[in-house]
Amino acid sequence: MNPFEMVVLIVAIVMVAGVLKSRRHPRVMSDAEPAERAETLRLREEVKLLKERLQVLERITVEKENSLAQQIDELRDR
Repeated sequence: MNPFEMVVLIVAIVMVAGVLKSRRHPRVMSDAEPAERAETLRLREEVKLLKERLQVLERITVEKENSLAQQIDELRDR
């Protein structure tokens, strides 16, 4: 067995174990304590804001790459 197959096998085992564990102990949001629900909502909002910031950074990066490529092409055409 090569190393790649071993890594895939380990990942598969961990995923199956996680699924089995979650089936045994389902966690329902309505069963959570109010403090846990508030924390979960706060974390979801934070993730949403971070995703928006990431989109802005990706857009800025792509724009800079495109402008750099244009500048290189302009210098090449001279």
